[in-house]
Parts: sequence; C-alpha cells; structure tokens
Amino acid sequence: MKNTKLFASIFFLLVLFSSCKQPQEARRPLSQSSGSFMKKSIIRNKKLVADEETQIKNLIKNDPNIQYTASKKGYWYSYEIQNKLDSLTPKKGDVAFFDYEIKDLQGTIIYSELELRPQTYYVDKQDIMMGLRDGIKLMRKGEKINFIFPSNMGYGYRGDAKKIGMNQPIICTVTLRDFKSEVAYKKESQIKIKPVTAAPLVIEQETPVVKKPNDTLN
Repeated sequence: MKNTKLFASIFFLLVLFSSCKQPQEARRPLSQSSGSFMKKSIIRNKKLVADEETQIKNLIKNDPNIQYTASKKGYWYSYEIQNKLDSLTPKKGDVAFFDYEIKDLQGTIIYSELELRPQTYYVDKQDIMMGLRDGIKLMRKGEKINFIFPSNMGYGYRGDAKKIGMNQPIICTVTLRDFKSEVAYKKESQIKIKPVTAAPLVIEQETPVVKKPNDTLN
C-alpha cells in the first residue's frame, strides 16, 4: 500500500515538473486586430470625407453667382427664397410641413418633389436624414434653401438601397411651407376628424282629405 502511494506521488511530481518546463505561448492582446482595423477605418473615412469635400467645393467654385454658407455641422446651403421678416424657426415641440427634392452633385434629380410630398415632421422626435434634421431648424416660414449634404449627413455608406448609392453626397432643395406647435396641430387635427352629427330626417306626411257627405263625384 505504501509503495502504491509512493509511486503515485513520484508520478504526480514528474508530470508537474514536465509541464513547468514547457514554454508558454505568449498571448497577443485581443484588441490588436480590432485596433488595427479601427485605424484603417479612420484613415479610409478621412480620405472619403476629404474627397467629398473636394467635390462639393469644386461645385461651389464653379457657380460663383450663388452664395453658399458653410454650417458648423459640415454641410453647405444657399437661399432661393429668403424670409427676412420673420425670426422664428422650428424647434423641438413643433411640427414642420415641408416639401423637398433630392439631386446628385451634377444636378440630376434623384427624387422629385412630387414623389416625396407632403412631408410632416415632428422636430427632433422623428428619425429622418441627419442633414434635414439640422437644416430645417435653420429655416423660416416660406423659405426655400438648397442644402449640399456630404454622405455622412445624408444616407451614409449604405445609401438608401434604391436610387442613392453608397457614400453619395446629395443636394436637397427644401421649402418650409409652415410650422406650428404640436399642441396647436393636434387641436386642428381633432377638429378636422370630429364626426358631424346629422340632423334627424323629418318626413312630412300628407294630411288625409276627409270628404263631406254632400260631396258629389264629377
């Protein structure tokens, strides 16, 4: 019995000693491959943004008669119709009513206004194109503005899976027809859909003619 225990102890020590002598393979950090991918992705995105910006600046340069303004969000815009009398612009809690069309940088219509109208937008509460989400809040009632959106402010690297391609900058011509508070809009909607109670239909009955005894037939 003692010999069996001794043999088992010696065997365990030999296994432990041999496993300690085997060199351990260094583990690479898990973030190495993902970090490399992120760096390449950032470089690629920077080049894409620079290429699109060059296209847009060339478009603006080739049409010096139109005055474009560069926004802080990375897009450009110019006025076709400007309202200098009003100061109010749509804000969160408002409902905006607008029409727009989408063109490529060569001016070819991708989606016409007729295809897209009418648009009703709850400001900052609906998921719409990022450029429009910001641009509409710059507009006053009745204004018509041409927005030039790089792809990151438009439909991004996927496009819309229909007519707008991957990483495609676009021109949106937007007309803000009106805007009002959600409270006012809901009240108006309730009035419009309120059922009208019809007046009861009154059927006039003819009064029966009572013949007198001395009436004679002709």
